Amino acid sequence: MSRASYFLQECGTCGRNLRIRVEYLGKRVVCQHCKSPFHAANSIGRGESPVKAESVILRRADQLLASVDQGRQRPR
Repeated sequence: MSRASYFLQECGTCGRNLRIRVEYLGKRVVCQHCKSPFHAANSIGRGESPVKAESVILRRADQLLASVDQGRQRPR
């Protein structure tokens, strides 16, 4: 039985280190913690540019803030 090979990649949104199977390199994956999508890349510079990664983080922060605001506006 062969064992799967993994590499570590940091999620650009939540910053957690994720173990990603090598066969997913270059494919779209989703963070198990924050559910943010990103492309699996094994080295710095192969993924998204820092500017694009920053915009993803800001977009995700806006989504989270909006969901909190919606939760506060619900009648109890």
